[in-house]
Amino acid sequence: MELVAFLLLGIAVLFVVRSVKVVPQQHAWVVERLGKFNATLAPGLNFLVPFVDQVAYRHSLKEIPLDVPSQVCITKDNTQLQVDGILYFQVTDPMRASYGSSNYVMAITQLAQTTLRSVIGRMELDRTFEEREMINAQVVSALDEAASNWGVKVLRYEIKDLTPPAEILHAMQAQITAERGKRALIAASEGRRQEQINIATGEREAYIARSEGQKQAEINQAQGQAAAILAVAEASAAAIRQIAAAIQQPGGEQAVQLKVAEKAVEAYAQLAQKNNTMIVPGHMGEVSALVGTAMTLLKAGKAGG
Repeated sequence: MELVAFLLLGIAVLFVVRSVKVVPQQHAWVVERLGKFNATLAPGLNFLVPFVDQVAYRHSLKEIPLDVPSQVCITKDNTQLQVDGILYFQVTDPMRASYGSSNYVMAITQLAQTTLRSVIGRMELDRTFEEREMINAQVVSALDEAASNWGVKVLRYEIKDLTPPAEILHAMQAQITAERGKRALIAASEGRRQEQINIATGEREAYIARSEGQKQAEINQAQGQAAAILAVAEASAAAIRQIAAAIQQPGGEQAVQLKVAEKAVEAYAQLAQKNNTMIVPGHMGEVSALVGTAMTLLKAGKAGG
């Protein structure tokens, strides 16, 4: 009796184990009924028909990184290039992932390698280092189109390393060194050119400043001379007006005659001091004639005024 009870208990436990399934979060289990696809179990508690239904495939719906093995690619300019990359994909259709390919991971890996060789084969070596983003995008586009039949979504592909041969690396380093030397020479020549420009500009501005200063000084000097001449002329005019007014006063003509006579005597005295030979008029009456002539000129000027 006890043996039968244990047997029944074991059968009950077996039925429970075969019929009750708990699926973890971000997982999907594919169930076959009598060898044929029946359903996809969602995360949580699920019930199956014992001995009729069975879990055939278990898939993780998380994003999965896949290391694509390193391979040698030939560029358009016939240069070998060692390429290493990593692929990120996610199962979006558990049923297709189960029955679309016998091994979708291997299929994605092989397709990534062949696509990468094709993309790099259309590019020159220098462009492969500059166009990584474009290479990644083309690989993802080709893989995603093919992997849709396998229930897989290819999210992105990243090139981890591009390694050319040692001699190519040496040549590239020499080219970089030469380019940097060229840029240094250009920078130095540009510096010297700018220095010469700055010096020439400074000298030009200094010359302009000096010439402007000299011009202003000459203008100021000319204005000063003009002002001095004008002042002298005004003073001479004022003196002449005063003399003319004095002549019109009583006794003015006699004063002028006396002044003219004094000037004549002074002139003869100076000639006597400066020359060994003295020139005098034939008789002193000529002095009176000279004074008379001067007075006649003064009267004529007075009458004309």
